[in-house]
Parts: sequence; structure tokens; C-alpha cells
Amino acid sequence: MWSNISAAPFLLTGFPGLEAVHHWISIPFFAVYISVLLGNGILLYLIKNDHSLHEPMYYFLAMLAGTDLMVTLTNMPSVMGALWLNQWEMSHGACFLQAYFIHSLSIVESGVLLAMAYDRFIAICTPLRYNSILTNYWVMKVGLGVLMRGFLSLLPPVLPLYWFPYCRSHVLSHAFCIHQDVMKLACADITFNQIYPVFLVALTFFLDALIILFSYILILKTVVGIASGEQRAKALNTCISHISCVLVFYITVIGLTFIHRFGKNAPHVVHVTMSYVYFLFPPFMNPIIYSIKTKQIQKSIICLFSVHTRA
Repeated sequence: MWSNISAAPFLLTGFPGLEAVHHWISIPFFAVYISVLLGNGILLYLIKNDHSLHEPMYYFLAMLAGTDLMVTLTNMPSVMGALWLNQWEMSHGACFLQAYFIHSLSIVESGVLLAMAYDRFIAICTPLRYNSILTNYWVMKVGLGVLMRGFLSLLPPVLPLYWFPYCRSHVLSHAFCIHQDVMKLACADITFNQIYPVFLVALTFFLDALIILFSYILILKTVVGIASGEQRAKALNTCISHISCVLVFYITVIGLTFIHRFGKNAPHVVHVTMSYVYFLFPPFMNPIIYSIKTKQIQKSIICLFSVHTRA
């Protein structure tokens, strides 16, 4: 009996109680998705084509933009398919693959933000050694390490999902698949799948946040020791964009965690909305933050649009 039920596709869920206006809800979602794709796509284009941006700081920014693009392209098809076309069914393989990429890319983003903090630490605390430490080869190794950490660490909890029998309801809580949603539907011992993510979050998100905080304490200590007020302001200004992106990312992580942990009595639509905020707000805000706060990015954008205007 299990095999027949397990073969049934998972059923996605939109906004409970608002089914009649899903087509209206899809409009702002589509606008945000397009903004994310354009914003991060332009950043990648600028970093690739503007030689003045061929520096470690901007290489890490390209990794961040690429990660945000992949997160968006991972969850956008199922969300827009459900809200626009009423495609609420998703096969097991597609669901597990989507969950794998969604969670892996979240860990990758945390790792990229950590690498960016190290870049700022070296640039401010040991500026004379910056070019000798942060070589292109080193940046490439760090990028590969961040990717491997993200994608390999999610294999242990996601692979068992393929072999679990699913004899309970196949209805998910969102218009995309996430690990904690799927594992609750399994008729199997999910103890490992419950415990492993706790340690994974502690060793990735929590540890990354602590190291980032510690690095900025050392940066602040170095900046305070700089004699010139103008130089102090210039040094701190190079960190504002990164600090803003870190706050946007980790505040949404903390917000989602608190809602799931302490918002048991909150309406389900609140949980669903917070999940979308977690997956859409950082990719939406990161290009805006760097475009507003980074002068070199501003110059590249102005040059890009002035060239197209003259053409």
C-alpha cells in the first residue's frame, strides 16, 4: 500500500484563505523575481566586463550575486507555476532536488558572506599584505570550498528522502519544497533528519555569524587606532555594504527561526509569508545595497547606461 501512496506527487500550497486572489498575489512576486534577476545579472555583467572591478572584493560579490540568482531560479518556477497556472503537483524527484538546492545555496550564501568578511578584515587590518594573501588562486580555492561545503553538507539529510515511504498526506506548506516540510510526511524513522540539521545550522549559520562578528570587532579595533578621522571614515565606509548584506541575511534567518519556533499560534499565512521573505528579500536587497553604497559599482552602472544611451 505504501508504494502506491508514495508514488503520488506532492501537493504545493499557496496562501491559505487567499486562493481567490492568487493571480493578484503573483504580480508583486513576479516583479520581485524580475528585479532579482536583473539586479544580480547586472552585477555579474559589470564585474565580468569592468576591469576596475577585477579585485577579490568584487569576485566575492559576484559569488554572492550568482548564489542569489541560483536561489531565485530554483524556487521561482514552482511558485509562479502554482500562482499563475494552478500547477500544484510536484514529483518526488523534482521536490527533493529543489529542497536540496534551496538549502545548499543558503549555506553557500552564508559562506560567501563569511569570505567577504575575511576580505574586509585583511584589507583594513593588514592592507600591505592584501594583494599577497588574497590572490586570484586563493579566491578561487575559497569559492570552491564554500560551494563544496554547501552542497556536500546537504547530501546526508536529503538522500534518505528518496527512499522514505510517504503514506501520510502529500500536502506541503509552501509553493516550493523544503526539507523540514517533506520529512514530516514520511512514514519512517526521521530521527537523523531531525537531529542533523540542528548540528548543521550550528556549524554553518551560527558559526559563520560568530566569526563575522569577531572579525568586525577586530576591524573596529584597528579603525579606532587610525589617527585620521577621514581615514577612519573611509575604512568603515568600505564595510557598510557588506555589513548591510550580513544584517539582511541573518535577520531574515533569525526571523524565520523565531516564527517556526515560537509562532505556533500565528496564522499559517504568517509562516508562509516569512518563508518567502527569507528567500526573496536578501537576493532583492543585495544588488540595491551595493549599487547605493559602493562608488565603484555606481561608476560602472553609469558607464554601462551612458554607453547604451549613446548607442
